[in-house]
Amino acid sequence: MLLNCALHQKSGQPERAKGGQGEALSGIGRDEAELAQHETKGLGRNDLLLQVVERENMVKAWKHVKANRGSAGVDGLTIEATIEYLKTEWARIREELLTGTYRPKPVRWVAIPKPGGDKRDLGIPTVIDRLIQQALLQILQPLIDPTFSKSSYGFRLGRRAQDAVLQAQRYVQEGYRVVVDVDLERFFDRVNHDVLMDRLSKRINDKAVLRLIRSIP
Repeated sequence: MLLNCALHQKSGQPERAKGGQGEALSGIGRDEAELAQHETKGLGRNDLLLQVVERENMVKAWKHVKANRGSAGVDGLTIEATIEYLKTEWARIREELLTGTYRPKPVRWVAIPKPGGDKRDLGIPTVIDRLIQQALLQILQPLIDPTFSKSSYGFRLGRRAQDAVLQAQRYVQEGYRVVVDVDLERFFDRVNHDVLMDRLSKRINDKAVLRLIRSIP
């Protein structure tokens, strides 16, 4: 069953009256009312988090996560098991995201063999956390991507290694003959997250989103 079906399921938990008893994916009108309450607490929120959990964005994120498949995380929930879980738990998870109380699960670490006998550690988040990360990416990427260098091709929307090769070929045709290759070994293992978060905070003004990103293992 697709995520949009799960998002329409009732929570099955009538004691969560504050979160609404109807559809798991509530209307924007109530979202705005909740948002106003949070803003009075000085959390500095705007509408980015609401855009993240909006049903259309979540359905798009789910299709991406489902297409990528991947293993279960520390909770043991596969893709198929996760969609069943979300039928009853999405309303709670959504409320936790909007109130700032959601905490991602630890990642499951596996060692991936590399050529030459070395191994690379790979962290596998839970399917739910991968879903939330993808939903965040879909909202933030259009805001942040334009600030990157036009010469950057890694992990960019609509860019790939082949584009970098084509650009290199154009440089050769223009007469350039020197190539400088810089590779930061284990960059993602050693990058300073405080510096990254500081840079990110200069691009988006949403403390709730920044707090959620910082909580990701």
